Amino acid sequence: MRILGISGLYHDSAAALVVDGAIAAAAQEERFTRKKHDADFPARAVEYCLSVAGCGLDELDAVVFYDKPFIKFERLLETYLAVAPRGYNSFRMAMPLWLREKLFQKSILGKELRKLAPSFDAEKLLFTEHHLSHAASAFYPSPFDEAAVLTMDGVGEWATMTLAVGRGKDLKIHKELHFPHSLGLLYSAVTYYTGFKVNSGEYKVMGLAPYGEPRFARLMLDKLIDLKPDGSFHLDQSYFNYASGLTMTNERFAALFGEPVRKPEQLLTQFHMDMAASIQAVTEEIVLRLARSVRAETGQKNLCLAGGVALNCVANGKLLREDIFGNIWIQPAAGDAGGALGAALAGYHLYAGHERPARSGKGDAMQGSYLGPSFSQGEIEAELKAAGARFETLDDAAVIETTAQALADGKAVGWMQGRMEFGPRALGGRSILGDPRSPQMQKTLNLKVKYRESFRPFAPSVLREDVADWFEINEDSPYMLLVADVQKGLRREMSESEKALFGIDKLNVPRSTIPAVTHVDYSARIQTVHADTNPRYHALISRFKALTGCPVVVNTSFNVRGEPIVCTATDAFRCFMGSEIELLVLGNSVLRKEEQDPSLKLDYKESFELD
Repeated sequence: MRILGISGLYHDSAAALVVDGAIAAAAQEERFTRKKHDADFPARAVEYCLSVAGCGLDELDAVVFYDKPFIKFERLLETYLAVAPRGYNSFRMAMPLWLREKLFQKSILGKELRKLAPSFDAEKLLFTEHHLSHAASAFYPSPFDEAAVLTMDGVGEWATMTLAVGRGKDLKIHKELHFPHSLGLLYSAVTYYTGFKVNSGEYKVMGLAPYGEPRFARLMLDKLIDLKPDGSFHLDQSYFNYASGLTMTNERFAALFGEPVRKPEQLLTQFHMDMAASIQAVTEEIVLRLARSVRAETGQKNLCLAGGVALNCVANGKLLREDIFGNIWIQPAAGDAGGALGAALAGYHLYAGHERPARSGKGDAMQGSYLGPSFSQGEIEAELKAAGARFETLDDAAVIETTAQALADGKAVGWMQGRMEFGPRALGGRSILGDPRSPQMQKTLNLKVKYRESFRPFAPSVLREDVADWFEINEDSPYMLLVADVQKGLRREMSESEKALFGIDKLNVPRSTIPAVTHVDYSARIQTVHADTNPRYHALISRFKALTGCPVVVNTSFNVRGEPIVCTATDAFRCFMGSEIELLVLGNSVLRKEEQDPSLKLDYKESFELD
């Protein structure tokens, strides 16, 4: 049985294919179109998924969309009626689009699907609820037979947070928190207030938080949010504008904290860092209270997480350390893109009623999240030749040796191998790599390779067998969704003058023997690398360890600011020629910057989108 899941028409469109209960393929549309957070119908992603199965769209058993537009429209109308006459401008802008397009998404989706297959039967098009899609994406690929499932995001139809319980093929939502009370929208409100783009800048706020102090957390809890002991809450809407206006916060919000909304081009100050630290602290408190109440209410020992808030790896790390649940599993594509996968899985298990397939071992069903396209050596070489690249082709052992030596020499390396990752994290399939021991690597990658804010931290990829020796964690973290501290024995003791520094001044103080992946609070966003899911990446880090004694490399996504992660060799070569990446390794092809035609160099600094 073949079921296609689709998400989109809001942001982060994606498609995923499930064949007889196994995940065959999944990809975001942005990787193909090169349009970041592409919200259009995911035609290219659908075509990719069908190519993996070797079938046409009309040969599928069902196509499942990840939410229900009519219920979302009901929420929109009820909200506008509740706040009228406030919100008229927002209502006036939203209604034409809904009446012209969104209200008729079934016909729009049918039209798009018939473009790919004129004989597609519209009766095969199904719809599932947004948070059920999230819950399905978390539970069904997890390694658990039974689990509590917590989903948290901005808003779906009405729900902003749900508690579900999964047993075998069955998954049922037991509780919901409804709009406008939303942890995701609260975090997004602070994201907007501190000058970052909503739906893409939240992770910047998380990265900025360790530079500040949570001095506004109490004020947030006293004024903005009525937080209950079980983690449920109500937001005081007199401080917010997202339910009825065109912005996230209003003048009362700004007056409460004493500063106007930061414009993107304005400098970050200690105030903005303290706001980031405060919303992060509040988020962590809410997540911990929710987890305790879920554990007590359900009696489940396993917890699955999905929804955009589940990408907050700092909160996830604290949840793990609290030891509330015996086991935690987080969907790597926890945001709306992952809704495509959840829709397909819900179609297979809940609508069609099929049991979960038997699984060998204790691992999950995500295959390391390497679910996107891969390219043969011949395809890679053909693209490089067409782009005018100069390269050499090496055998497998020479590729590993050359790359490991380049990393040991302090070079920034572009690394494209195997299938592309599904989800927002680069996991060694489409990555830029560096030496974590270098005090300059973090700044170099941010300012000269990624062209992004200097405060942004980088993640370590570490051999699973060595993780406990280098970080205060001894759990699998293959999807870079858990934060843990660097081991005390590897930390550098700071001087009194260094301890007295504030804000961004902390950035240039090395914190450990692996400073490029150690944040200012000694934390790191861990990716454990496993030989069974990514043998080539594991071999590379193993060779780097043999050369340096360090089983850790810097891993960041293979893109520059404002662009999606690369998909093809052409994308990778363009990024290589527009940044200060020094070595590019695509399959078995190796490219050195100094050997390239200088006329092919690109100037990304003048063209990247401020995001």
